[in-house]
Amino acid sequence: MLRPMPTAAFFDLDKTIIAKSSTLAFNKPFQAGGLISRRAVLRSAYAQFVYLAGGADHDQMEKMRQFMSQLCAGWDVATVREIVADTLHNIVDPLVYDEAVSLIEEHHIAGREVVIVSASGAEVVEPIGTMLGADRVIATQMEIVDGKYTGEIDFYAYADNKAAAMRDLAAQKGWDLDRCFAYSDSSTDVPMLEAVGHPYAVNPDKELRKVAEANGWPVLVFSRPVALRGRLAPKPTLAALAVGGVVAVGGVIWASARKRRSGA
Repeated sequence: MLRPMPTAAFFDLDKTIIAKSSTLAFNKPFQAGGLISRRAVLRSAYAQFVYLAGGADHDQMEKMRQFMSQLCAGWDVATVREIVADTLHNIVDPLVYDEAVSLIEEHHIAGREVVIVSASGAEVVEPIGTMLGADRVIATQMEIVDGKYTGEIDFYAYADNKAAAMRDLAAQKGWDLDRCFAYSDSSTDVPMLEAVGHPYAVNPDKELRKVAEANGWPVLVFSRPVALRGRLAPKPTLAALAVGGVVAVGGVIWASARKRRSGA
């Protein structure tokens, strides 16, 4: 008897798993780290408002892409990664939708791999993916020369590029895309949703809602942010298990020695 091909669930990140733009959410920590000016932070705050209020159409996403790529030109990559690692939970924790976390858990229980697919940069998306327990991510790859961003983009994980990357990954992993799931909020992600057999519109913008209604796609509403540290139990690392084992053994030895001394 043939076993069914493995499957996956693909999640857009911004406004699908978290309630705002993941890249723009880090602008204050980037300012504190000396990477951007106060003026750039204010401009980013305005971009975030436009993004949340009206949804991001193609023109808005293109303007945001140009703004972010120009902004990060010359940044030290190691510094960016350090800032993201140091501030990740404080910035992202209050923004994660409880409903999205539950869906990720359900897909894992069903034996599916979970993939986050985001137009944000890999240096931001990868640690968020790890925090959420995702198995892998597809994200924008900025060009890096001598440890610094050039302001150019090697791969832009947006629109048709998302769908193409999903198909490539599915071919590598042997996933049957007709049995896979995808979730997004934006009409720019219609190619991503069309690539799978089970597409879902999450908090959809007006255009995506129209497409979802025309195609009979389910519409989900996510509205409950959650503190992720209390929502997901972290997986113990080998090092933690080893330390725990040493502590446990040490405790048994100490207790045995104490018992011998008291009985002497």
